[in-house]
Amino acid sequence: MLQLVKRSKVVVTAFALGICVSAMVIGDGEFDTPIGAKWWPSKYGADDERGAANLQTPKKVMEAKELITEGKVYQLGRLYEHGMPIPGQRHFSLTIPGLPTGTVNGRNKMVSNDELVSGEIGQVGTQFDGLGHVGVHVGDEDVFYNGFKLSEFGNPYGLKKLGVENVGVFFTRGVLLDIAKLRDAERLPHGYVIKPEELRACLKQNKTELRAGDVVLIRTGHGKLWMVDNQYYGDGEPGIGMGAARFLTDAGVSMIGADTWAIEAVPHENDEDSFPVHQWNITRNGVYHIENLDLEELAADNVTEFAFVFSPLRLKGATGSPGNPIAVK
Repeated sequence: MLQLVKRSKVVVTAFALGICVSAMVIGDGEFDTPIGAKWWPSKYGADDERGAANLQTPKKVMEAKELITEGKVYQLGRLYEHGMPIPGQRHFSLTIPGLPTGTVNGRNKMVSNDELVSGEIGQVGTQFDGLGHVGVHVGDEDVFYNGFKLSEFGNPYGLKKLGVENVGVFFTRGVLLDIAKLRDAERLPHGYVIKPEELRACLKQNKTELRAGDVVLIRTGHGKLWMVDNQYYGDGEPGIGMGAARFLTDAGVSMIGADTWAIEAVPHENDEDSFPVHQWNITRNGVYHIENLDLEELAADNVTEFAFVFSPLRLKGATGSPGNPIAVK
């Protein structure tokens, strides 16, 4: 059902679910946007560049510490290697220019090797999406988290705002929601839309609840295709829909991760949209994504609650970060 809303010389066509709204600058300076009403200033302040990372408090660290009962560490990051699945025209290359790179030097005849890495370093492999990664085109401006306009903070040598260096460290409670296990499936198919009811069912199975500042990791089984069938891995994926995204942001989570390359279902619920969950989580709510995780060992051990640790590289002005997040039980 469509509803027509008239406001100050503009007609806005709004979908009943509030997912998509036509964008126009309203005469009084207020905005309506393709993803709903104006979402800024942030509840963390008009100058905030950290979003939900503000929920990473000493209290969350102490809460996470109490979850470490065995001392077992799970590496959740993928290998960065030639031939890994990479979307679109992005690339990754690691070379050692000259062997050895540093030739014989000194009385002790020291030699050394250095590597040269090139690629969209924050957007390949296991990748952390920062707040400068995704925005919305509103009127004639590209608008990002907290209403920051790309025309004012964009720079080809690093963003002047929303760079990943602002994020800080995640040391918090982590929760695994194993939707593949819930559905008794080896892996969920392309385009499978995870609903909030399924997230609630996993939480009920785990006998737990979500808390502000948590990191939620969603297992779909799609990660089993990594370096096995890269073509199919990249052609689509299961993932959360807009309802599940709202459920998670309403719960106050600080980051959402998955064993997929985009967190959300591809193809999308509405084939006229382009990564609407990214915009809802990152742009509107300042909630981060961490993608292409390896959750198989965690799931095999039935670990559903753990200490989650991740520190994005302090790449000034970067849109994201590589890394190897860990879970500790």
